[in-house]
Amino acid sequence: MASSMSAPSPLTFHWFLPTYGDSRFIVGGGHGLPAGVAGGARPATLAYLGQIARTAEQLGFVGALTPTGGWCEDAWLSTAMLTEVTERLKFLVAFRPGLLSPTLAAQMAATFQRHSGGRLLLNVVVGGESHEQRAYGDWLDKDARYARADEFLHITRSLWRGGTVDHIGEHLRVEGASLPRVPDPVPPIYFGGSSQAAGPVAARHADVYLTWGEPPAQVAQKLDWIRKLAADEGRELRYGIRLHVIARDTADEAWAQARKLLEGISDDDIAAVQAGLARSESEGQKRMLALHGGKRDSLQIAPNLWAGVGLVRGGAGTALVGSHTELADRIAEYADLGISEFILSGHPHVEEAYWFGEGVLPILRERGLWTHPAGDPAKELPKIPFAADRSR
Repeated sequence: MASSMSAPSPLTFHWFLPTYGDSRFIVGGGHGLPAGVAGGARPATLAYLGQIARTAEQLGFVGALTPTGGWCEDAWLSTAMLTEVTERLKFLVAFRPGLLSPTLAAQMAATFQRHSGGRLLLNVVVGGESHEQRAYGDWLDKDARYARADEFLHITRSLWRGGTVDHIGEHLRVEGASLPRVPDPVPPIYFGGSSQAAGPVAARHADVYLTWGEPPAQVAQKLDWIRKLAADEGRELRYGIRLHVIARDTADEAWAQARKLLEGISDDDIAAVQAGLARSESEGQKRMLALHGGKRDSLQIAPNLWAGVGLVRGGAGTALVGSHTELADRIAEYADLGISEFILSGHPHVEEAYWFGEGVLPILRERGLWTHPAGDPAKELPKIPFAADRSR
């Protein structure tokens, strides 16, 4: 008798573009830290970012997240240039709705889609640090920024539907706004946020709700919260998670690499970064800090989930660490909670993309959880007889 259960839907994997620099060690920056603190041994040149983007594309990542803030290069301009050195890779552009008009943002998205062949995804970031927002001329507090984002996304989506928009709101006002051409396709909106002000905005406007990499039980609680809010709006969302990865042939090798990432970073350096991050207004950042408490001695917070990245980096502060099979198991656990999109990164971003892409993705493909967006390039490769049996 045939099973009535349907096959699992393939998962979507994205990579990350470090537009502030890259290194064989963790590069800090963001959320409460001063502009200019990020950097690394590998400057964020267009050539290097293009190398990462082409690697991600070849391995089967669908898109690449590009951050926003005073500590990195501009995401819109960087990714627009990178469309010329890639063919299929999409770009998840992070941007802050308070720093440009909704009409201009809608127009920019339409232009990007037309010239890139529909390769734009948008990550709306309200901004968790008032001092950084003020550097850009934005003086609203955090709750008001979410209220403005609500209006912003209402206007933008209305324009993308081809209408003429008149809007008089508490924070935004447009009159007779329209677009000469709507984006095709309309870029999906990715939206994160753990505060009470964030949830309703995500429920009304997001296509994909994002969370940072917390233990599965905490992720489950957050998704239940957003699902209920979305249901109240008559909507269903997709869900994604942002994680670093350290994948190796064996668990011992992976954990050795995790420890190596923190070598050479003094306790004073960690304390200084933690003091900066403690000033963050972001609820998600506070949740990240609570996972490790600023200490090195309790960094494994769930099976294969390591909080060491968050000791010296703002934003996403956890990594999946382990053998290829262990990481595939953990990803399957998150998928069981309803996560369908994974935004990953690792240090350095070229090498770690290969570790994950060649080690973990084939296991997920065998389990029916992933397919290469371009088909299966591996099946096109000729067999190499002398490499067929390494045990000889």
